Amino acid sequence: MDVTVLRSGLPSNVPGRSLDIGEGGVAAVLAAELQTGEWVAVELQLPNVGYSLQTKAVVRHYHQLRCGFEFLGLSRDQRYMIRHWAGNQQEISSLESPMISSPLAKLSAPMLPGPMPPHFAAPARRPAPMNPTARRLLWLTLTLSLVVATLSAWQWHRGWQQLEAQTARKDAHPQPPSARVPPEVMERLLVRKVDPVYPEAARRANVQGIVVLDAIIAADGTVVNLHPLSGPEGLTSAAMDAVRWWRFRPYRVQGEPTPVEVSLAIEFRP
Repeated sequence: MDVTVLRSGLPSNVPGRSLDIGEGGVAAVLAAELQTGEWVAVELQLPNVGYSLQTKAVVRHYHQLRCGFEFLGLSRDQRYMIRHWAGNQQEISSLESPMISSPLAKLSAPMLPGPMPPHFAAPARRPAPMNPTARRLLWLTLTLSLVVATLSAWQWHRGWQQLEAQTARKDAHPQPPSARVPPEVMERLLVRKVDPVYPEAARRANVQGIVVLDAIIAADGTVVNLHPLSGPEGLTSAAMDAVRWWRFRPYRVQGEPTPVEVSLAIEFRP
């Protein structure tokens, strides 16, 4: 599996291996450290499945490179694919387990008391030269593998762009804000809050404080525009990365949802 995480606004790819998967999430071992509460993009390549599973997830558990992710917004087809694949794996395991535990399987290997004496060892054989047909078949296999790898990489980048197009918040809004709302009013309308990830460099340098952002909240409650107003420079990007995922109930004027402008304060403590 591959995990893409935003670091200071830039996507960073982290390879890993899944340990367990269900409709609610996946457990994995990754090649980098993550923070609990971080939002990531996940791509899973299930064996014997024609296409990869791409979705958003949040880190719920992390300990010594072992992560537990909760899926966000799985479609009905994706849930069916996981359920169908898991059911097939159970059937394969039930068929293979009797063969593995069979006494005949244990007796299939010769029981040798020690290394074979030199005069019983078979003479070393030089590998036979590869015939032209096998050589052509090998080159054809390598070429097809390269084509498949290239197509897989292209599908991943295309899927990531589509995923970002659906979830990323662009610094543009279709309608200008109709009013500036006090922060305490929008705080009561906040339905999902993502805590910022404290930058490790800022933590080591004991950089702390409050970052104030000017935000445009669209009529549907999403954050569509952000500008920093004040706060430590090393914490601004982390604050903006978190606030982009915040969601509010629509602010209404005369019963109609409308975009508004508000100041948001994010506090960082080591």
